[in-house]
Amino acid sequence: MTRELEAVGGLAVQASLFTSRRLKASGDFEADADCVLFQGDCLDLLRTLPDGLAKLVVTSPPYNLGKEYESRLSVDSYVAGQRRVIAECVRALDPRGSICWQVGNYVDNGEIIPLDVLLYPVFAELGLHMRNRIVWHFGHGLHASKRFSGRYEVVLWFTKTSEYTFDLDAVRVPQKYPDKRHFKGAKRGELSGNPLGKNPSDVWEIPNVKSNHVEKTIHPCQFPVELVERLVLSMTEPGDWVLDPFLGVGTSAIAALIHGRRALGAEIEPRYMSIARERVRAAEEGRLRVRPMDRPVYDPAGRTESSPPRTVQLELAE
Repeated sequence: MTRELEAVGGLAVQASLFTSRRLKASGDFEADADCVLFQGDCLDLLRTLPDGLAKLVVTSPPYNLGKEYESRLSVDSYVAGQRRVIAECVRALDPRGSICWQVGNYVDNGEIIPLDVLLYPVFAELGLHMRNRIVWHFGHGLHASKRFSGRYEVVLWFTKTSEYTFDLDAVRVPQKYPDKRHFKGAKRGELSGNPLGKNPSDVWEIPNVKSNHVEKTIHPCQFPVELVERLVLSMTEPGDWVLDPFLGVGTSAIAALIHGRRALGAEIEPRYMSIARERVRAAEEGRLRVRPMDRPVYDPAGRTESSPPRTVQLELAE
């Protein structure tokens, strides 16, 4: 079952098989779009956005490592540049919204500088409230010889106010002991844990995107769809805008669109934007494969059952 392709804002998309309308995509901000993929400097996009638009800002900014998409700066210049972007994101954030800034370490001549430590004061000075410092743990990466190998990065989660959207039930994970019951008292014999699952905690074990990962593209620092899915599902509602000022190859846009949210992002590197557009197109056509959220981390001893990649289909909010 296929439908006619339509080119909107330079992005050819196919009508969803699950809705009666087509995905509306644009290269510039349009209030009635489903997906805005802006090629250029994120500040040029952010300044066009109305106040309070996005329910969630989620991104992984450049780490100031001198990758092909960034120039290596002094620490002070890097923080000043981040401050300008963060301030615009805060302005464009819904009063009940969240900002999730996923960062690692800046490395200077073998010395590491945690970017979350550098950037926390920026968010605090802008009046945001920190809810969690989520540790993203992964099992693979560069091997160090003069320090312990880095195997985690962090997600700084801030809210704009004390009243914010958060749906824990949407992201619960299986209980460790699902059949455990109270053994005394008024609840004796009843399940002691929530039947929907447990809180996933603030330490998340999710594989990073390396060469054999089903989502791998040419981007050297791509983050996985399932990491963003957990944030989208818990911090937004269908139809909400999800904003990524450093879009890369479109991971956050994919995570938003497959759960009925609207996606908005900027990317300065043309090759990455081309891949982001193709990934959205593939999802619209029902041929984009991602790692399932419920798939356990690979156990080489074979103690866990694996599951194949899932093919996603966009769900468009009415």
